[in-house]
Amino acid sequence: MRKLFRAAAAASAAILLVLTGPAPAKAANNLTYRVMTWNVAGWTLHRGSATDGLAAAVAKAVSDANADFFALNELCFDQLHAVQDALRAQGWPQDSSNFSRFEATNDGRDGSCNSKSGGIAIFSRAPFGNASRFTLPDDGRVEQRKLICAPPADQPKVKFCTTHITHLNTGENGVVGINGIQLQYVLDRVEEFERDGYTVIIGGDFNAQPNYGRMDRWYSTTLDHANNAGNRGHYREFDDTDFHCYGYGETTSPAGNTEGPCGLGKKLDLIFVRENRYTTYDADSVAISNSCGGPCSDHRLVRGTVTVTTS
Repeated sequence: MRKLFRAAAAASAAILLVLTGPAPAKAANNLTYRVMTWNVAGWTLHRGSATDGLAAAVAKAVSDANADFFALNELCFDQLHAVQDALRAQGWPQDSSNFSRFEATNDGRDGSCNSKSGGIAIFSRAPFGNASRFTLPDDGRVEQRKLICAPPADQPKVKFCTTHITHLNTGENGVVGINGIQLQYVLDRVEEFERDGYTVIIGGDFNAQPNYGRMDRWYSTTLDHANNAGNRGHYREFDDTDFHCYGYGETTSPAGNTEGPCGLGKKLDLIFVRENRYTTYDADSVAISNSCGGPCSDHRLVRGTVTVTTS
């Protein structure tokens, strides 16, 4: 009788397995985001002013891009609050108390930002989750370069990040300079997120042109063009297929700059996504607004759209 019972139980289990099959794998989730990054030169051009039109220019740019995420570099603390107020006034954030994260890179002791903090910031139309914050290797200046990342609360496996890499690069005779060291540090942190299952979108001022050798560790091997060759990384930049300068992208410098492989101006402001995480992407470099009593920045902003996968 016991043998018969065991046989019946085994048969029932086999039938159940056939009927149900193995547990299905979790389906990939496709998400489309509109993204923007802009170095606003908050102290260099605006002397920390929160009333000279910069906040309104940022709010207009966000509206024009219909942005879901955006990043600002070189933002003074008073300007942060002015931008927050301008975005609240136009009803951009879903949660008016939880849509931005700021990371100070300078405490103002050198007199910048009217002796208040200045730094980098990220903004999200959807409420933000907890931010991850990192200090980059020291370049010897008062300003401490940073990396900040945060997920939208409704998509915790997505990270939106920004950084502002140092403009200094003291390496000679094949020795990697501090700009390259910071680039590698940021890449290592982003790759750690990738290994933990996150989809990362990172934008900011990298202070390195796409065709520089120290960017080869970033750009994917799938990008191999005279304007940007020798790549050995895993990332694509939102503007790297632009017809103006394929592989490099449009300038983010003021008009008149002729650097870069196509002679159309250098590009320092970039937005990256890993090659295994996107299905489509594109971007555009936007001319500098003159609505701030003159130029609103010494950088053009970059805005783009990406469809990413999460699982």
